[in-house]
Amino acid sequence: MKKWSILKNEQFMAYLQIVFGSLLGAMAYPAFLTPHHIAPGGLTGIAMVFNFLFQWPVGTVSLILNVPLFIIGYRSMGRVFAFRSLIATLLFSFLIDLIPLPSLTSNPMLGAVFGGVLLGVGLGFILRGGATTGGTDMAARMLHSRFQHISVGVILFLIDCISVLMAGVSIEVEYALYAFICIYVSSKVIDMVMLGVTTDKACYVISSQYESIKQELMTQLERGVTVLHAEGGYTGADRPVLLCVLSAQEIGRLKAIVRSRDAAAFVFISDAHEVLGEGFRKLVE
Repeated sequence: MKKWSILKNEQFMAYLQIVFGSLLGAMAYPAFLTPHHIAPGGLTGIAMVFNFLFQWPVGTVSLILNVPLFIIGYRSMGRVFAFRSLIATLLFSFLIDLIPLPSLTSNPMLGAVFGGVLLGVGLGFILRGGATTGGTDMAARMLHSRFQHISVGVILFLIDCISVLMAGVSIEVEYALYAFICIYVSSKVIDMVMLGVTTDKACYVISSQYESIKQELMTQLERGVTVLHAEGGYTGADRPVLLCVLSAQEIGRLKAIVRSRDAAAFVFISDAHEVLGEGFRKLVE
């Protein structure tokens, strides 16, 4: 019963993220992108070109372009992913046309940057909810199944390039350049939303005094420590490596502990984008 309750909560959070992400992503179009004819890649970018040429609504055209790809490609997706993606695509497409937002800037550069940020946050939440907003992913997967030597990422990039080039030819080259800026910004923001902006750090310590350092880290910082068994490349001797994940505020204390036990220790620290489990956030869907 408890497991079922957790599953229902996770599903609720997934759909909540999809709805929230669709709302934010759709707001980017009337507020920043459509007024400046910035086509941010994909099928929605192609819909922007039709909007400029024929004044057709962006969301409706995007939905029409997505329908055949959904029909062709839904079998290649999982049932849950396909259903969530269908909801996200419908919401995203309708909200683009329905949200009555005025243009928030007359500067196309600001439109590209802030439109990219808002679009990236929205798409990031949709992806975190286990969905996508349309056909480019499916098109990329179908093409990849036929041309397996080309990665999905390359195919998606090519589709975005085609969309932007269409905008450059149909509208103006300058707007295509703004579109590339928007695509770059949104991709970076999507990564931030997906991976998190946490300041947690993964710390690795290599020292002959690893046993005493391990005990100090566990008692003073009250953090778990994992001992990785490694071998020195030059000597061939066993060189245990301590792995400890800490918050950024605890890094100074770790350095002080290691320095007090072995000033010659080798330490390297890397970003841990998303830390889940005991002592940090719970592991959820």
